[in-house]
Amino acid sequence: MNIPKTMKCIKIKEYGSAKNLVYVNEKTPSISDSEVLIHVNASGVNRPDILQRLGLYSPPPDASLIPGLEVSGKIIQIGKKVKNFKVNDKVCGLVHGGGYAEYCKAHENHILAIPKGLNYIEAAGIPETYFTVWTKLFDIGKIKKNQTLLVHGGSSGIGTTAIQLAKAIKCKVITTVGDKKKAEFCNSLGADLTIIYKKEDFFKKILAYTKKKGVDIILDMIGKSYFSKNLQLLNDKGKFISIAFLSGNEVNLDLSLVLKKRILITGSTLRPRTISEKSKIAKHVKNFCWPLFEKKTIKPIIYKTFKLNEAVKAHKLMESSKHIGKIILLNKK
Repeated sequence: MNIPKTMKCIKIKEYGSAKNLVYVNEKTPSISDSEVLIHVNASGVNRPDILQRLGLYSPPPDASLIPGLEVSGKIIQIGKKVKNFKVNDKVCGLVHGGGYAEYCKAHENHILAIPKGLNYIEAAGIPETYFTVWTKLFDIGKIKKNQTLLVHGGSSGIGTTAIQLAKAIKCKVITTVGDKKKAEFCNSLGADLTIIYKKEDFFKKILAYTKKKGVDIILDMIGKSYFSKNLQLLNDKGKFISIAFLSGNEVNLDLSLVLKKRILITGSTLRPRTISEKSKIAKHVKNFCWPLFEKKTIKPIIYKTFKLNEAVKAHKLMESSKHIGKIILLNKK
């Protein structure tokens, strides 16, 4: 395949609303010896993309300014040192920005063959979400069979993934959602207790459900408004893992509670991690998740797709929080 000198992509004209996403021509990226060039079929839309557009999550200095952290597609070019892939391989991967485009480069160790039985659209919903959840729950959280996990935002891409992975190892899962439809969907994924936070007090509900024992791990994307209650809900040696802070990032911390319960408070972001760290995560995700995909034990939850030039609509939908699971951009005219 001849590689064009330019490509269509989405750029952020200036920080602000979704209307600042523009469909433009840009130079097709060139690759290093350890990278591949992917002809993008689909790319996932994630909260970090929204934050980048708002000017609240700047890309690392060596990253593309084009938004988009996960893609699926076909390899059309490989670097001189690439050993595990070849031209025409169908892959999905975690990228260092640049996903909202016709062509995107990726490090060889950050891409994986699309799991058997999944299509490009489903595969585009895997990398950012599954890499993130695996890191939080299994690498940092050391989650184990029969533990109780609380996931806030259970109907999000992260939430639907966390529910499925936790249930795959026979954990008990509690989650909070915004409405009945989302609650029913989370229940269908195996959630043991789903709480509609707009109608019910999740704190009281969880204490009653666990007979005041609390939970072992909390995966939180809310931040400030839930923080105090979250710590109170953790049992001895419980782990609070932050993944985002939609209600604010500054919290009041009662250290006496942390000391008394020996609570671990932690969190991380994926994008700034080194090539080596992301490579290790990719290997672990493949070893753990790919057999589960192929057995249909887990699956990417796709809510809606948009054409690449409809990125504005995709961002507006994500900001409305009306979706369940993932929103995907398709590289179609």
